[in-house]
Amino acid sequence: MTGTLVLAGTPIGDISDAPPRLAEELAGADVVAAEDTRRLRRLTQALGVTPKGRVVSYFEGNETARTPELVEELAGGARVLLVTDAGMPSVSDPGYRLVAAAVERDVRVTAVPGPSAVLTALALSGLPVDRFCFEGFLPRKAGERLGRLREVADERRTIVYFEAPHRLDDTLAAMADVFGGERRAAVCRELTKTYEEIRRGPLAELAAWAAEGVRGEITVVVEGAPEKGPEEYDDAELVRRVRVREEAGERRKEAIAAVAAEAGLPKRQVFDAVVAAKNAGNVRDGGAR
Repeated sequence: MTGTLVLAGTPIGDISDAPPRLAEELAGADVVAAEDTRRLRRLTQALGVTPKGRVVSYFEGNETARTPELVEELAGGARVLLVTDAGMPSVSDPGYRLVAAAVERDVRVTAVPGPSAVLTALALSGLPVDRFCFEGFLPRKAGERLGRLREVADERRTIVYFEAPHRLDDTLAAMADVFGGERRAAVCRELTKTYEEIRRGPLAELAAWAAEGVRGEITVVVEGAPEKGPEEYDDAELVRRVRVREEAGERRKEAIAAVAAEAGLPKRQVFDAVVAAKNAGNVRDGGAR
């Protein structure tokens, strides 16, 4: 008889948000796999519980190697509890590999629901919540980041991101460039902690604020793209979209063709807008025509 893999949500800030069942699972699991065993120790002390089972580390650096070991434990009947530093395992945290491997071996997988930075930030953002998507962390490199943002430039759903504080200003500036500086967004910092802050406003305004420096755990919520018809794509918008694609690595010829297809316009019209902007000094030279 196989065991059970339990994914346990942990507090994202305030320890009193821990679900009651978390203490029970920590006390009763045969194996507790933790992203950071030191943080696990602080968590168990705060909850007044002592794990009876074996405690092992399970983080990005050893996830691939440790997954087969834990799967064998599960196959042998063990109850394995997986906890990460904050929030739900596998959501931009270790866990996906273990879940996939457990499912492959027909091992039961269940969860202890807990706090989620994604849903908490979404609810507090003041932006539409009826439809949303989660994009996790953006790439560190500027070109790759622009490319990823460009992929969702026309996404109608509200978009949620995680970001490191030292990259927040660059990320918000890139979002303002790709999505437009007037697109509404919310930066949610230190959720449920002492210095919790929700900063709402247009992306351009938020980028200027973040340039002064921001600390703490960050979740960014961005309003979805407005519905546009061909008549709403003025020359400035066409030029901006071509420039974003070029900065992401596309040749100008391909960028113009793609923007024309998006806007439902002839390629010649987009080309003329780019040439006019270049002649006016608004677009750098060097792209393929």
